Amino acid sequence: MDDSRRRYPGGDLAAQVIGTVGIDNKGLLGIEQRLNDKLGGSDGEQRIVKDARGDPISLEQVKDMHPGSDMRLTLDASLQARTESVLSEVGAAYQPKGATAIAMNPNNGDILAMANWPEVNANHVDEAPAWARLNRAVGMTYEPGSTFKAITVAGALSEGAVRPTTQFRVGPQIQVADRVINEAHGTGGVFTVSDILARSSNVGAVRIGLRLGSMHFDKWVRRFGFGHYTDLPLPGESPGIVPHVQDYSGSSMGNLPIGQGLAVTPIQMMQGYAAIANGGILVKPRLVLNGEPAKGERVIPRRSASQLQKMLEGVLGPTGTAPEAAVPGYDLAGKTGTAEKPENGVYSKTKYVASFIGFAPARDAKLLIAVIVDEPKGGVYAGGQVAAPAFEKIASYALPYLGIAPK
Repeated sequence: MDDSRRRYPGGDLAAQVIGTVGIDNKGLLGIEQRLNDKLGGSDGEQRIVKDARGDPISLEQVKDMHPGSDMRLTLDASLQARTESVLSEVGAAYQPKGATAIAMNPNNGDILAMANWPEVNANHVDEAPAWARLNRAVGMTYEPGSTFKAITVAGALSEGAVRPTTQFRVGPQIQVADRVINEAHGTGGVFTVSDILARSSNVGAVRIGLRLGSMHFDKWVRRFGFGHYTDLPLPGESPGIVPHVQDYSGSSMGNLPIGQGLAVTPIQMMQGYAAIANGGILVKPRLVLNGEPAKGERVIPRRSASQLQKMLEGVLGPTGTAPEAAVPGYDLAGKTGTAEKPENGVYSKTKYVASFIGFAPARDAKLLIAVIVDEPKGGVYAGGQVAAPAFEKIASYALPYLGIAPK
């Protein structure tokens, strides 16, 4: 008896991305579900006329059969496997609620790896709980925290509101309406914009946001694609939550510039950082190769992108928040995030999202990687402690594997 059931030789490799089919070979998850019509094709239909004895005397083709299409994904199987392995180590060490890691070519949007933890076996997806089947890369919404400070600075640079050397007096806290924002690291001082990013200064980022102003801030957030779908062929993608400027409260500009009060997805953060890494072009993330060139549009001036690249190098320096992300021989740039999770109207002091987003080489980026860990446990929760080392392990493999020369 012929067996036409779909099999997945890779098992858990990219299972939440590729997806699976049901017993009728209809897509249930991932690309299998979203592109079911193209992959599955359609059956034909024939009309048979029989004589009185039941023998066929004529055959009419009513509807032609159309075979399913072959598809080639942008994923690199070896890099995908390595990324999943690193994420499994993160899962074992910190037992988080979940985690995701993405590797992408920032110049054309090709996604080279998209991993999720916990893993799911595509051949036995029914054995995994529903929450584990979620592709967190597109379906997880979270407050990005300090990784969003680069977007705030990008808008301020592009508007001419600041330069990298612009100085701000940063105190231990700042009050915006009824909200008091505390400095994250140390008690402050006189910081340049470059210092503010490298040190991940909360008060400094708020001061930059206030100088930019709410109208311009909202414009740049949306220009970077936040609040909109990336349109990857995956089910369950969220557009995130970005408040409209007319709905801002008096304290909104104390929250939003430091990545609080809005929700994003990991793939949206990748899209935004790709524009910084590639010189200012917003490119759509891509999972399926179709022979067409990547499409993009300029979102920030090349000069602003270059300035940001240089400033984000400082994050991996000795006074930055992520020296753990450094890869010997390579100049890298990136940003940490340690975001308190909102809970019952206040920010939790025990639940965090730890993240790191970085690219290499810093001035001629060919690889962009993000690691986002939801609620790491064990008393260690900072992005520089949890996510940055995982970034380093993925990048240390990916850079030489992809033939990217040290710089």
